[in-house]
Amino acid sequence: MDVIISLLGEPLLLLFVILFLGSMIGQAKVRGLSLGTSGVLLVAMLFGHLGYQVSAMVQNLGLSLFIVAVGLQAGPRFFRMMRSSGIVFGIIGLLIVLVASVTTVIVSKLFGLSPALSIGLMTGALTSTPGLAAALQATNDPLASVGYGIAYPFGVLAVVLFVQLLPRVLKVDLVKDLNRTVDPVRNERSPEVITIEVTNPSINKRTLKELRFNQYKSVVISRVIRGDRNIIALNDTVILRGDRLVAVGLREDLDHICNDIGREVEADFKNSDHVKLRKVVVNSEEMIGKNLRELELRRMYGVTVTRIERGGFEFNQNSKWRMERGDVLSLVSSEDRLNDVEKLFSKKTLTVTNVHIFSLSLILLIGIVVGMIPIHLPHLGTLTLGVAGGPLFVALLIGHFGKLGPIRARFFQPSNQVIRDLGLVLFLAGAGTTAGQGLVGVVQSEGISLVMGGALITTIPIIVGFLLARKIFRLSVVHSLGALCGGLTSTPGLGAVNQIIESEDPAIAYAAAYPFALIFVTIAAQILIFFL
Repeated sequence: MDVIISLLGEPLLLLFVILFLGSMIGQAKVRGLSLGTSGVLLVAMLFGHLGYQVSAMVQNLGLSLFIVAVGLQAGPRFFRMMRSSGIVFGIIGLLIVLVASVTTVIVSKLFGLSPALSIGLMTGALTSTPGLAAALQATNDPLASVGYGIAYPFGVLAVVLFVQLLPRVLKVDLVKDLNRTVDPVRNERSPEVITIEVTNPSINKRTLKELRFNQYKSVVISRVIRGDRNIIALNDTVILRGDRLVAVGLREDLDHICNDIGREVEADFKNSDHVKLRKVVVNSEEMIGKNLRELELRRMYGVTVTRIERGGFEFNQNSKWRMERGDVLSLVSSEDRLNDVEKLFSKKTLTVTNVHIFSLSLILLIGIVVGMIPIHLPHLGTLTLGVAGGPLFVALLIGHFGKLGPIRARFFQPSNQVIRDLGLVLFLAGAGTTAGQGLVGVVQSEGISLVMGGALITTIPIIVGFLLARKIFRLSVVHSLGALCGGLTSTPGLGAVNQIIESEDPAIAYAAAYPFALIFVTIAAQILIFFL
């Protein structure tokens, strides 16, 4: 025993013992549920209670890596959603965090809990590790980790049970309800395909380039039907009166071009064997970060991009759209040309990772410096974004653009996952040992208050969030539950929804709400200190 105690006094050995035991416990499943990386937090709290401590440097390193990975992943979707009708889900995420924050203030006053403990309860109830990181930065008090560790298990179970039991209680047919309810992201903004007969004489004998159809914003002409012939639409394709143009775009833009050049007619794709539609996945690292204007696919290859799918959402093509790994392009052209372009977007070499250490280091450096800048809030005082908020803000911006000067931020998903997971477990190991030192004393003195407080901070946002999604925004039950899981940053909850309906819709709603909730809970954890 003395030998073991002596060995655990070695910092590096202690760290890996915590990571090993924590990951082993986290992998254990009970009825399909597991603690995941939170197993590391619980083991670290136990070691902290026994008097062991992981270095604060390890904790801050892990925090920075984790936050940057989250920001780079969320950046493109976060800002894009703010410009689309997907903002509905963002509003739901914001309101869930707002309700949780108000509930936290009430619980804190009602049970006489300390600010750090209260904010920790909120981040645990919302199962938000970035929120915990922000709470520790804002309060500089390890009790935040204690609150998180106590509220987290109930936060996971409450969401999972809610999404599984609600459809049974309401006795609703999820598929029928989904089909008769408008999807505010996909149905309103998805591109449509129509055929337009050219009747305007001013269009006759002019090329597509001369006609400047890009003035119709989202509209793309993919092919021209002339008699029994199907012609691939290129910039130098001459349009004649009586031609039928196959157009892809948003409904309002299609109506506009119809009024200007002719009338909508029934589609007729006879004799179009040489004109193919193919979906191509972006895998090549050389294509990542480039936009459609730079690629010049229509001029160089005779291929038209009609629409793009990313993360379950379908968008009309945009010349400024920058490619991300995994994007799905809908292309129209002849088979040989499509083959050439498919090779262009396919993987050139077997690349396991594309982490750019220079870029990652620079993002961390800029983020930490930004986090140190004092921000004055009228009537609230001065705060800093800290090691959590600064890197998150910078990573969101750089993640949105993909590349800024020498900084490259389009890491492959496995690469980003490794950075995120490694940073997370290092952070939890440090935060857990610090929190564990005062765990028993806090539980003995606050006991029932902590449990009740965490339950309230979880339950009230769940109920209010679902009612907002269902009654105010008129979402389907499936989209409401998906948005609820995203607003509560609950991945186990999303898994439970996926078990009750075979559809990608819950994941779409989750993905739309999650980035907003992630950012808002991080901000709320830092601002709440002024109200408690």
